[in-house]
Amino acid sequence: MRIIAGQYRSRVLAAPAGHKTRPTSDRLRETLFNVLAPRVEGAVFVDLYAGSGAVGIEALSRGAREAIFVEQAQPALRAIRANLAALGIRGGYALEASGVGAALRRLASTDRVADIVFLDPPYEQTNEYEAALRALGGECSSLLAEGAIAVAEHAKKNDLEDQYGDLARYRVLKQGDAALSFYSASPG
Repeated sequence: MRIIAGQYRSRVLAAPAGHKTRPTSDRLRETLFNVLAPRVEGAVFVDLYAGSGAVGIEALSRGAREAIFVEQAQPALRAIRANLAALGIRGGYALEASGVGAALRRLASTDRVADIVFLDPPYEQTNEYEAALRALGGECSSLLAEGAIAVAEHAKKNDLEDQYGDLARYRVLKQGDAALSFYSASPG
């Protein structure tokens, strides 16, 4: 697993030990950031279910102002910290060591706003998609800046809903066994 582009291009990242974390493939990450390219520079990027932190670190590499990593598994937290240290990243990020629901509620209760939220829970935990997207489209919508988007990586065979509260899906990209669903806030 490596950084695709930007300041840390071609640098290798460590993945958490074990099989509980499924890193976003380099190819799918490249596709994601090709779509997000005009939005990343200067953005606040939230990486939910961050795993190794590869997606949030890719955002930092491409000029995001801040990456917020949300992860609760200890092996993944160790991998995120190790990857940030190995790249010499000392600022411009926050690490939320908690479950996604609690982190979203906490972040929404602050004056912090996100431009891009990426979520990639374990594919088989479909309830996690529902809970995170419903929170972003409802009780935690204050976390989203005007014009913000949320992107969910999921199994291609597991189609997500078109609407979660005020979040409306506007695009789906499929690649291999994976898919990316793009959501934006709709007037509600």
